[in-house]
Amino acid sequence: MSATAPPLARRLAHVPPTVFSEMSALALRTGAINLGQGFPDVDGPASVVAAAEAALESGANQYAPGIGVPALRAAIARHQQRNYGLEVDPDREVVVTTGCTEAVAAALLGLVDPGDEVVVLEPYYDSYVAMLEMCGAQRRPVTLRAPAFRPDPDELRAAITDRTKLVLLNTPHNPTGTVLTGEELQLIADLAVEHDVLVVTDEVYEHLVFDGRAHVPIATLPGMWERTLTLSSAGKSYSFTGWKVGWATGPAPLVQAVLAAKQWLTFTSGSPLQPAVAHALDHEPDWPRALARDLQGRRDLLCDGLAAAGLTPRVPEGTYFVTTDVSHLGWADGRELCLALPERAGVVAIPTQGFYDDVDAGRHLVRWAFCKQPEVISEGLRRLAEADLHR
Repeated sequence: MSATAPPLARRLAHVPPTVFSEMSALALRTGAINLGQGFPDVDGPASVVAAAEAALESGANQYAPGIGVPALRAAIARHQQRNYGLEVDPDREVVVTTGCTEAVAAALLGLVDPGDEVVVLEPYYDSYVAMLEMCGAQRRPVTLRAPAFRPDPDELRAAITDRTKLVLLNTPHNPTGTVLTGEELQLIADLAVEHDVLVVTDEVYEHLVFDGRAHVPIATLPGMWERTLTLSSAGKSYSFTGWKVGWATGPAPLVQAVLAAKQWLTFTSGSPLQPAVAHALDHEPDWPRALARDLQGRRDLLCDGLAAAGLTPRVPEGTYFVTTDVSHLGWADGRELCLALPERAGVVAIPTQGFYDDVDAGRHLVRWAFCKQPEVISEGLRRLAEADLHR
């Protein structure tokens, strides 16, 4: 290897650094209000923190079983039954992961071979692309186009074929805030059954839906349990994003595929946090619904303020995020605006163009987070309203 040759492996050569780290570092460096990265500024239930402290003090500080501690696996199974009527065997059909990001990684590494076609909704959470590149998969994006951000049935039918190994879903969808309808999920299910396709579904925002909507796991549809891995975590539902405790549920062979990869990634993590998350699922089941009601108010605050600042928002149906089109402001793309925002307005947001294969579809879209306290959102909006956002 020459002295000037980059040491980076080819599997990562086309994967840029995550924009979330870049923009959060920009916020810290400039003192700007971070309305970009999706982490709340208030912790979840005090009883859950107390449960973690009790676990630390009682000696739960060594390796947990690779599949997860029994108490958490049982609590996850109860959560799936209580919320969705899914009967899950905690010993064979649940695996605990280091957040949903590892669940996605382990699912793809455990199920996808080089050359396999994987259908994914775009814009996509950026870890999806990184992992598909590492797997050597052939990515087949289906674009959720602004301003409606709904999957086109004809594009779905064209994307899912006999060459498809897996569909990677995300609903409620980051970054658009779309919650897939029963009809949209049924079409995907019908195509998955017709073409004998697996589905991996990232449902970390499952409880954070608004305006009376209900999240429907695709695993609950006829013919889908046996071909679906459902992924989620405690991070978003309980405002403990830094704990990184996630899980995968589904039929035993698919869960075993996740475990087969996960054992060589982290093997295990968060031993004292796992019983605390079990406490959250069993003893604080209403907390995520209260959080969703609160977030709906903060969503409305952010949407109204963005509109007043000349940034017409697409009102999201779920998640933490609002998307705006900034093409009318004269910037070459959303990234150029986002890099200028800290100086122009003292605010940081996330450009979404990097979450698309169809770059033109996302070129001028920007994502804003409303998982912050109302006074933080209001101050950010005040700064935006007073700034000149034009190029």
